[in-house]
Amino acid sequence: MRVLAAMSGGVDSAVAAARAVAAGHEVTGVHLALARNPQTYRTGARGCCTLEDSRDARRAADVIGIPFYVWDMADRFHEDVVDDFVAEYAAGRTPNPCLRCNEKIKFAAVLDRAVALGFDAVVTGHHARLGADGLLRRSVDLAKDQSYVLAVLTREQLDRSIFPLGDSTKAQVRAEAAERGLAVADKPDSHDICFIADGDTRGFLAGRLGEAPGDVVDASTGAVVGSHSGAYAYTVGQRRGLHLDRPAPDGRPRYVLSITPKTNTVTVGPAEALEVSDVHALRPVWTGGARPDAPVECEVQLRAHGDVVPATVALDGDRLHAELRRPVRGVAAGQAVVAYRPDPAGDVVLGSATITG
Repeated sequence: MRVLAAMSGGVDSAVAAARAVAAGHEVTGVHLALARNPQTYRTGARGCCTLEDSRDARRAADVIGIPFYVWDMADRFHEDVVDDFVAEYAAGRTPNPCLRCNEKIKFAAVLDRAVALGFDAVVTGHHARLGADGLLRRSVDLAKDQSYVLAVLTREQLDRSIFPLGDSTKAQVRAEAAERGLAVADKPDSHDICFIADGDTRGFLAGRLGEAPGDVVDASTGAVVGSHSGAYAYTVGQRRGLHLDRPAPDGRPRYVLSITPKTNTVTVGPAEALEVSDVHALRPVWTGGARPDAPVECEVQLRAHGDVVPATVALDGDRLHAELRRPVRGVAAGQAVVAYRPDPAGDVVLGSATITG
């Protein structure tokens, strides 16, 4: 096939491109310039999207022996990912920008352009498996598995995707990169949110939303127990950085239970008040077979790298309901609920939806 390899400048995408060539495909490399100011998107191993990353991707393409281009998608990225991130926090939700980037940029804008240019598929360095049956599965390296952030992809997008790394561990990928003479073999992985290079999410949001002082309220008594400069700086399940004026009567720690933008209130309470047994979500994407017309017994994951919980999932139009077999703490609106079916060949992604409550 004629395929486009998305090359971030890291080791995973470089090895994925090399494997696509080894598989006999006609491969072209492309680096996505996502930062309006590429000098600001990295501090040490944090972030991505710098001029350094673009150069690393170009050097890898030269070693592999494939054509290479840079596509400027900074405006689209800012609108669909960065602005969405800020708006979600302003609405009291906790978004996952990597999930949104996959949905809106890498497998929408890029794939659409690739198909328009005559490419058959897009190759990425995500750690996930896409078998001959077309089903998306977890990577064999569970510590690096990225199926959760790929679960937003539609059937049509998966049909034009190739994930060559799903059957390898990260250590194997680095060893192969070294054998191939790729300079990125030992390059550190990027961490945190790529467009917040210093990792200060609160400061980033404050710079865009401004200060908005409000109350921190105790759920059990209704008493004001503290103040904040912006409810957007909090997320459900948070314990640190609450700056409460008075301790709980029982002396136990308190956690963020909810954020209410309408009243600019952050509500706190004990850990057990975080327990959730029912999850409601919108905009389900179902790719693990025919859309079910009856409840499905499966396992769900409620945040990236979160625990897997047995559940019963039911779809009703544009809504998804997951009844959890055991309570889970710290479930935040804005995250994704991803349903998996245990399978001997690796857990199969059934579908996903965005948590609303």
